[in-house]
Amino acid sequence: MMTGSDSAAVAGGLARHLPVLARPAVGWLGVRSGGVYVDATFGAGGYTRAILATPGARVIGIDCDPAAVAAGPAVAAEARDRLLLFEERFSNLATILSRADVSAADGVVFDLGVSSMQLDAPGRGFSFRFEGPLDMRMGREGPSAADVVAHASERDLAAIIATLGEERHARAVARAIVRARQERPIATTRALADLVGGVVHARAGAIHPATRTFQALRIFVNDELAELAHGLAAAERVLRPGGRLVVVAFHSLEDRMVKNFFAERSRPPAGSRHLPEIPPAPTTFRVLTRRPQTPDDAELAANPRARSAKLRAGERTDAAPRAAPIAPLLPHLPSLADVVRGQP
Repeated sequence: MMTGSDSAAVAGGLARHLPVLARPAVGWLGVRSGGVYVDATFGAGGYTRAILATPGARVIGIDCDPAAVAAGPAVAAEARDRLLLFEERFSNLATILSRADVSAADGVVFDLGVSSMQLDAPGRGFSFRFEGPLDMRMGREGPSAADVVAHASERDLAAIIATLGEERHARAVARAIVRARQERPIATTRALADLVGGVVHARAGAIHPATRTFQALRIFVNDELAELAHGLAAAERVLRPGGRLVVVAFHSLEDRMVKNFFAERSRPPAGSRHLPEIPPAPTTFRVLTRRPQTPDDAELAANPRARSAKLRAGERTDAAPRAAPIAPLLPHLPSLADVVRGQP
């Protein structure tokens, strides 16, 4: 999938979906006949098709987007009963495997962000190239980006845009949003993009001024960072010893979370000098990619949207999964429900 960190992607230029780093991702998964693999971000089924190219391999596909799931039967027909597809959040990975009557997976792959199909659908509201409702929801439920823009305080808006969009002018953008919504609702992608463009001035050739604001709102509306943190922990629980976890990220915050997760899981937890010395917990992953793998020149030429992609991979050990909380992986922000209710 893609994220809004790419100006062409955020603008939503029409392009068929190309799975990024699919060949190395499948290579790191070590796909074999008889293995069960989880495509935790099914999208257009690109990774799933690549896995199913190995005869006898099976895939459990997961996507919270009903449009992606609706297109799944075509891939399932090609797979001849080797694909099970679930409309779910990948944070529920362990429950999904139980429903599929699978005790453990041989590999899990995450392709994070928003897909080209979502960006290129004006009615989804992910892109500002075309006029559309300010929605940005990957699933069918919950508040939309328009709800956040309409109800969030100036302080919360600034925090969301600065933290999740890494926008240096977040305070000015938040101030402009609050001022403008007093006159009329900000209900469309074009209205928000024009508003941000009046505050953030980009150099010629730089990304569109609204790129980071749209990125931040999308990540916030879909709770993407918490979903990722829960998904990584769930993958740790369902992978069998020797199973592989592969993550392709497009946003620096996502990639940092994946890097920190693998680093923390591949070394014993630090002890405390204030507590009695206890044997360190065994590591749960062996890191396979010392540095993230990125697209080569040929892939970038075929798919410029891939340029910010980073792949990291790890192999599950036979140690029990850790019960460490995910909170340290997440930035401190108000909840979506509180923001929409106008709560502090």
